[in-house]
Amino acid sequence: MPAPNSTAWTGKHITVAGLGVSGVSAARALAGLGALVTVVDGGDSEALRERAAALRAEGVTVRLGDATTLPEGTGLVVTSPGWKPDSPLFTAAAGAGVDVVGDVEIAWRLRGEGAAPWLAVTGTNGKTTTVQMLAAILEAAGLRTAAVGNIGTPIIDVVLSDEPYDVLAVELSSYQLHWAPSVRAHSAAVLNLAPDHLDWHGSMQAYAADKGHIYEGNQVACVYNASDARTEHLVREADVEEGCRAIGFTLGPPGLSMLGVVDGILVDRAFVADRQKNAQELAEVSDIKPAAPHNIANALAAAALARAFGVQPAAVRDGLRAFRPDAHRIAHVADVDGVAYVDDSKATNTHAAQASLAAYDSIVWIAGGLAKGATFDDLVARSAKRLRGVVLIGADRALIAQALARHAPDVPVVDLDRTDTGAMAAAVQEAARLAGPGDTVLMAPACASMDMFVNYNKRGEAFAEAVRALAGSEPGRGTDE
Repeated sequence: MPAPNSTAWTGKHITVAGLGVSGVSAARALAGLGALVTVVDGGDSEALRERAAALRAEGVTVRLGDATTLPEGTGLVVTSPGWKPDSPLFTAAAGAGVDVVGDVEIAWRLRGEGAAPWLAVTGTNGKTTTVQMLAAILEAAGLRTAAVGNIGTPIIDVVLSDEPYDVLAVELSSYQLHWAPSVRAHSAAVLNLAPDHLDWHGSMQAYAADKGHIYEGNQVACVYNASDARTEHLVREADVEEGCRAIGFTLGPPGLSMLGVVDGILVDRAFVADRQKNAQELAEVSDIKPAAPHNIANALAAAALARAFGVQPAAVRDGLRAFRPDAHRIAHVADVDGVAYVDDSKATNTHAAQASLAAYDSIVWIAGGLAKGATFDDLVARSAKRLRGVVLIGADRALIAQALARHAPDVPVVDLDRTDTGAMAAAVQEAARLAGPGDTVLMAPACASMDMFVNYNKRGEAFAEAVRALAGSEPGRGTDE
């Protein structure tokens, strides 16, 4: 699909900050439109040199090992999402009167005539799952769509695809929203808000403001979480198009202009005729896998956005039935001796861990890692009655141990003072010792993984491998799922 005013990019000096996936995509697209592109990256690894060589072959200038100096003549800077606003390169750009935007903003500017509308999702937790659920629903409705933004194929590549899309399901992080001032979605959802990335944003207020930008200019629906007043406040503060509606979602019976749950059925009281008296059945809670409370909330948000786009109820049901979450998101690994073992390595902050812990009644909790400045008193206090035992791992496990001592002093705690490759196997063995039939061993660390693992995926894989080893240690002990 040709970009509008594509000649406007010809000869424009653009600096792309970062040689990651989004940076490479932006550099190629802009160079293809005739821009004079320079990519800068502070690293100089073999992988970066390979990417640099490929881009240079396409006429892009690449500068490795220096990400602080603004290239001469730069008229626009395009940043990868994670670069902090106070980075020296951006300070130099501001001093030169040069705008800094992200790849999402470039994708929005590159949309052609009749481009696919965006259904956008943000929130502290649940973004990826909700966007994937939404894409599954849209596909079930027979629409050509893609889950993009913070996941999947780079959004610029999708926007410039030769084959047009009907609608896009767009996950947007707070970083991306900060650098995307012009984006205006058809409809958007903020799933929840909890302190996260405050070192990047500077304050909770700034973090929430960047999240809230997703509602700006919405055309049909601003979807909010009725159990999180902060999300509704962001809707009230947003400048939207005339006629755009506030649509809530709740795990209880829905009020007017809301989606919710009644007797195990997801129902819609927002996009139906005579919503004062009527509600439309959309799907059963049992259609959602796994049917944990926070995942039901994700499904309701996805359904609200799909219904705002005119999708019929049957497609909501079929899409939710077809959807399966990515690995390491509250994933059942095996049952061993009547104990369920669940991998939620993606629970890298306290808000996500709280949602995971709320899904089970009797838990042996494996937790710990890099706290990223988080505190754990509220999490432990809320979950204390569910805890049968706790196994702590990782660099900042003492912070969780202290919260447990204050709020759950009677819960047995195993403190594993090791970070070697066998630490996770030891944690699973200790959890098995603490657990009894009917319990769930839940690995929901509430912390980042990089103290012991490359990423949360590797941490989850280590947990699953240890559980399977436990299940296979005696014939017939466990069943994988």
